[in-house]
Amino acid sequence: MINPRKSFYRPLRKDIDDESHAWLLTFADAVTLLLAFFVMLLSFSKVDIVSFEEVKAGIARDLGQRSIARPAAQLRAELDAMVDSLGVADAVRINIFERGIVLELASNAFYKPGAAELRPEARLILERVAETLEAPTYSKFKIATEGHTDDMPIANDRFASNWELSAARATEVVRLFETRNIPVRRMRAVAFADTQPRAPNRDSTGAPLPENQAKNRRVIIRVHL
Repeated sequence: MINPRKSFYRPLRKDIDDESHAWLLTFADAVTLLLAFFVMLLSFSKVDIVSFEEVKAGIARDLGQRSIARPAAQLRAELDAMVDSLGVADAVRINIFERGIVLELASNAFYKPGAAELRPEARLILERVAETLEAPTYSKFKIATEGHTDDMPIANDRFASNWELSAARATEVVRLFETRNIPVRRMRAVAFADTQPRAPNRDSTGAPLPENQAKNRRVIIRVHL
């Protein structure tokens, strides 16, 4: 017969140190941060790789990790340093977009008018860019090179229109990168001709705006995941 005074459960020991479970508070904070992180990711229609790295680094700091790899930010810093060391800030602009880093090359500084062959000084700049991009740290980044022109028609022995000219200029950059052992699977060349100007090529009367046309003649290199 069961004695009702006896219990099947042992009473809790009073000498258990409550601090032995203090790690649960840290664990709960970590889970909450991770939950907020993934909710934030779902709210993005496009993944902003630079912002993503910043958030990831912030979470790592909150979890007690001192540092975390940020390849896009590191790439931006290296390219900025390269531009400063060569003194070519007027010819090369570096910025960020939602998927990575963008380099804008002034066409007049890199090509002769109406031609696609790179100037010797331009090759030096692009070789330094390629040297950075071929590093193992950036091996997962894709490289899209875009050719852009103004709206002045071109018709010579080599180029029938601005489409051919913009394609040749973008391809010339890709070919140079290929000689520096950047795998072709990472690269593509795109021609836009005059379809995506930075500024209006002409005023309201249809007269050309030379300063704006110079801005529109450019090659853009997008480095992204």
